[in-house]
Formats: sequence, structure tokens, C-alpha cells
Amino acid sequence: MKSDRNRTLRDFAEPYLRHRYSILFYTLLLTMVAAPVLSALKLHGTLFESFVAASLLAAIIPAGPVRSRPILLVLLIVAWLARPLTDWLGHSVLSALTMGIWTVIGLLATVAALRFAMAATKVDAEHLYAALSAYLLAGTCFGLLYWVLEQIQSGTFAASGEFSQASAIYFSFVTLATLGYGDIAPRADVARGLAIVEGVGGQLFLAVLVARLVSLYSKPGNQSS
Repeated sequence: MKSDRNRTLRDFAEPYLRHRYSILFYTLLLTMVAAPVLSALKLHGTLFESFVAASLLAAIIPAGPVRSRPILLVLLIVAWLARPLTDWLGHSVLSALTMGIWTVIGLLATVAALRFAMAATKVDAEHLYAALSAYLLAGTCFGLLYWVLEQIQSGTFAASGEFSQASAIYFSFVTLATLGYGDIAPRADVARGLAIVEGVGGQLFLAVLVARLVSLYSKPGNQSS
């Protein structure tokens, strides 16, 4: 019975792990699409955070060594449960800090996805999805980090309206892509520093990634295939 259960788990895990980064990419894409829709419907609270939690869960499963995955999963689950609990008890700062734990876990998963993409010896779909997922995951996590800073110290960002989670993620991707619309601006030094890190990191990511992919594609083995 136990061997049959283990075989069933392997039959499920092996196909998932072969396509783990493609699943992560589409989960993140769904989260990005859902953010403005839920915000417009005034449902950008718990429901939106459930989308984020699902994205982080999909990001953690392929991240890092096998031994570290249970630790990251436990931290994510604890932070996920603590977030609504602390919010219900009225501890707004502590509730925001639990979201901060999400961002740290997400950034660790971003690094793992980027390392997987950069370690490729040939260009294939899974490594491309890993690179794209790292980019989307970084933008999402920085956005949540900006929102946490605003919750801890009001006025960290200057915005025409409410600086919601969807607004924070919007500002994050505007910064990551160095669009510079100017409708939301960081006012505190720590927020400005993070914006610089994200903007420069986004440009370096694109430059290094394109150079890496071109280098791999130009190899004789890839050209012949």
C-alpha cells in the first residue's frame, strides 16, 4: 500500500517538476491580470492575496535544494495563516510584517529561478519560462515590499489615490521596466533605494539574459537542432 502511494506521488510529481517553471509563469501571469480586476471590483484584499500565495507556492516547490523546501513551505503557510489573524486582531504593523515574510520567500524563489535559467547549457522552453518567471516574480515581490513599507510608515509613497497592493505592484513593474510615469513616487530614502535597486536590476537582468540566450543559441549544437 505504501509503495503504491509513493508510486502515485512520483507519477504526479515527475510531470510537474518537468514543467514547474511554465506552471509558475502562467500562475504569475494570472496574478498580474487578476490584480487590477480585483482592485476595480473592490476585492483586492484576501482574494488577491490568495492569488499571491498560490504564486509563491508554485515558486517555492522548484526552488533550492530538496531539504530547504519544507522549511520554506512551513514559513509560507505560517505567514499565510498569521496574515488574516493579525489583521483581525487589529495589529496592522504585524500584519504587514507577515506580508514581508512572503516577499523574502518570494525573492529567494526568484534567485532560484534565475540560477536555473542561467545554468542552462542549451535553450529550451523550461529555462525560458524560468527566466520570465524570475522577472515577474521580482516585480511582484518588490511591489509587495513597497506596500509593506507604506503600511509600516504612512507617506512613504506619494500617490494620487489609495496606495493599494495593486498600486504597489503597478509601481514596481513601472520601476522594473524603467518607464517612469511619475504618478506614484517614493518619498522615503529606503523606498527610493529599493526603487534604484529594482530599476538597475531590471536593466541588468535583461542585458545579461539576452546575452546569455544569444550565446547559447549561437553554439553549433543549438544551430544544428
